[in-house]
Amino acid sequence: MNTPLCTGFTDPRGLTRRGFLNQFGMGLGGIALADLMMRDGGVANAASLDHGVLGSPHNGAKAKRVIYLFMSGGPSQMDLFDHKPLLNERHGEELPASVRMGQRLTAMSGNQASLPLAGTPFSFQAHGQSGLTVSSLLPHTAKIVDDICVVNSMYTEAINHGPAVTFMQTGSQFPGRPAIGAWLSYGLGIENDNLPSYVVLTTKGKGGQPLVGRYWGNGFLPSRYQGVRFRSGKDPVLYLNNPDGIDREARRKMLDGLNELHRIRLAEEADAEIEARIAQYELAFRMQESIPDVMDFADESASVLESYGEDVKKPGSYAANCLVARRLAERGVRFIQLYHPGWDQHGGLRGGITQQCKETDQASAALIADLKVRGMLEDTLVIWGGEFGRTNYCQGKLSPKDFGRDHHPKCFSLWMAGGGVRPGMSYGKTDEFGYNIVENGVHVHDFHATLMHLLGIDHEQLTYRYQGRRFRLTDVHGKIMKDILT
Repeated sequence: MNTPLCTGFTDPRGLTRRGFLNQFGMGLGGIALADLMMRDGGVANAASLDHGVLGSPHNGAKAKRVIYLFMSGGPSQMDLFDHKPLLNERHGEELPASVRMGQRLTAMSGNQASLPLAGTPFSFQAHGQSGLTVSSLLPHTAKIVDDICVVNSMYTEAINHGPAVTFMQTGSQFPGRPAIGAWLSYGLGIENDNLPSYVVLTTKGKGGQPLVGRYWGNGFLPSRYQGVRFRSGKDPVLYLNNPDGIDREARRKMLDGLNELHRIRLAEEADAEIEARIAQYELAFRMQESIPDVMDFADESASVLESYGEDVKKPGSYAANCLVARRLAERGVRFIQLYHPGWDQHGGLRGGITQQCKETDQASAALIADLKVRGMLEDTLVIWGGEFGRTNYCQGKLSPKDFGRDHHPKCFSLWMAGGGVRPGMSYGKTDEFGYNIVENGVHVHDFHATLMHLLGIDHEQLTYRYQGRRFRLTDVHGKIMKDILT
């Protein structure tokens, strides 16, 4: 039997959190909570009170926000950043067994009788004061090499797209874990009450591997932390606009009534999902005014628009999404993810990768230059890369006019810029065949640990208890790449 602690006060173990607060101090706790939840006559967006579970970063953050340019499909590193002249010299020869070392291959090339080495058909040249070597496919990136750090020694255990993308985005090959942006929103909260802290943009009309919601999901974290996908066109966020016959005033009254019902339910049962739903309804209401402002380029100068390329005028294009990303970053969105599919060149690589670079090179470089001019690059971490690399041998038959490359998880390239990353440098090294890492390997967990460190988070300390275990983005691994930090 529970024993009363004092007159009129029952054991708090028999109460909900809301009930306890209402009884504590003759109801003063409940009064304070109600005051916090009310703003301008309605229930406040819970996110407006959310500064993250950390309250403040663990250490001195170099970056305030992240723009992650994700090249879905696996860009070919030896055709873009990791130049291997030996492959051209030995083009058509068999991949030496001493190089492969029995490593597993995908089912797409694992049964080939021959694995002929394939050199790159593209030229490489050193650029900038740093002398970083970049493919002729990337003339605009070549102009910003002194602002980026190219990591040529990334590796992963995942060899197929679904697990590999999931791994890069959530720290696990298995679905169900929170994405990077969800972890950051959970840990650090938001900076703008009128916009989501985690926004996802995908290139319109691109084929390739499917992009699924788990890549930007909240996993076991509360649903308020999931990424919000913006689409092109007049309705960037589905179901955000009012239905026909409903004006903004009517929408406000409806939300106030709905929130009152939610508060009644909360008084009976302190359910985090109810609080999350209140927060999402209120955020959606405010986004009705904030989203059109973000998506309207009318206040951008002609020179800025020109710098991103002609496609910037096409809503949903990669170029337009890059400019939207900069505008979101200016407005305090913490994590912005761009997905550009189509990098999966198992065949027709020469034409396929040329088109991909044509669609992305100028806008990626323009984003860096634009952020730099505005004084934002120093506290904005920009990342460019995919889920794994490509093989140094040809998948299928090697012909003079056409060839392709299979998936290769053992080494691939990405670049980072701004936000405390040392510019104008190349980090890590692969062997002369571009097949194995020989210096400074960077695992996916190392990449995540470094990203979080730049945002001021100790990756071992930001955890969430779920099903009896404390989870974190980096699982039980992760070393910070200290050599690339300023």
